[in-house]
Amino acid sequence: MSTTNKLTGFDIYSNKSRIKWIVLAFSVVISFSSIFYTSILVEQLQDREKRQIELFAKALEYTVNESQNNNLYFITEEILFQNNSIPTILVDENDSITSYRNIDLDGVSESQTYNTLRDRLESMKGTFDPVEIRLRDKDTNEIYDVQYIYYENSFLLTQLTYYPYIQLSVIAIFAFISYMAFNYSKAAEQNQVWVGLAKETAHQLGTPISSLMAWMEYFKDDEDFKNKSLIDELDKDIRKLQVITERFSNIGSTPVLNNEALEPLIKNIIAYLKPRISPKVNISVLALTPNIMGMVNPPLFEWVIENLCKNAVDSMGGSGSIFINILKGSEKRIFIDIADTGKGIQKSKIKQVFNPGFTTKKRGWGLGLTLAKRIIEVYHEGKIFVKVSEEGQGTTFRIVLHN
Repeated sequence: MSTTNKLTGFDIYSNKSRIKWIVLAFSVVISFSSIFYTSILVEQLQDREKRQIELFAKALEYTVNESQNNNLYFITEEILFQNNSIPTILVDENDSITSYRNIDLDGVSESQTYNTLRDRLESMKGTFDPVEIRLRDKDTNEIYDVQYIYYENSFLLTQLTYYPYIQLSVIAIFAFISYMAFNYSKAAEQNQVWVGLAKETAHQLGTPISSLMAWMEYFKDDEDFKNKSLIDELDKDIRKLQVITERFSNIGSTPVLNNEALEPLIKNIIAYLKPRISPKVNISVLALTPNIMGMVNPPLFEWVIENLCKNAVDSMGGSGSIFINILKGSEKRIFIDIADTGKGIQKSKIKQVFNPGFTTKKRGWGLGLTLAKRIIEVYHEGKIFVKVSEEGQGTTFRIVLHN
């Protein structure tokens, strides 16, 4: 099915990366617009609360100056602090607290109240400049006392300040969950397609393999067929086709892992590969400790070793050496290093080698290392990665298995 829009000729699949960036840019614009608009609202509310405090201060200043009433507690309670949201503290010119409003002291003992208010006052001093109240003598108009109102944002304004960030966090979490769900569903759908294709391939291979096996039996019984060594090699290839068919038929199923001796298993794989690759390629297998055992599914594990060795042969251009070292690690882990003397991998591409479709060859689908990674990490619960690679020197892949 084509993903190209017939009217515009725009290929969605080919431009999916560009579309992702466009969507990301659009989301960023919306996010910053939301923060910018909320910031404007916060500034307006802050200005409004400041004017409210200044108005209360002027009312207090006027009342005291006109009435010469020094009972500031009554006036502040009845006039200044007739708000239920803005935390305020009134101090005299000696910085002593004379009154406060909208400060939650629940759970604070009387002995701790003073220290709590002082801590809150210091916090207010670092938030806004205080509003000054000048008390004047009615007759001489001289200032006889100066008091200060310290305040901070109301609870509502504080909520509004943090609201866009909370909103963006929720959106980001929702977007991440949606993205993961989409990727999971897409991956599950792709897996179903690959599993179906693999099983159908195995089914289609069954008939010609059965026919080849019958012909092999015929040639074995034919006394006129003199080249028995050729019969043996053909028999190995047919058996290999049977193993490959078994691999494809088992894709999608949970493989059975057995505790296998790794050195003879790998040597059998190499013995089959050597006559079928360039004679200029030397392959050596070395177990640093005898009788190293590992939990593997032999047909699938053989597939991984074959893929890595074939990639190494291609990297060396059909001439060079492959070194396979098997060693025990700590915590019942087994390490298998497969090193070649090929052209190496560019540092910028090392992280991409296991991606589906990645290949440096002119032919091929770039699925060999992807399958190897899936077989080792999903079916064997191990790890496979590029241990080291230098351009012009070669590459070493490491497989980690459990004993």
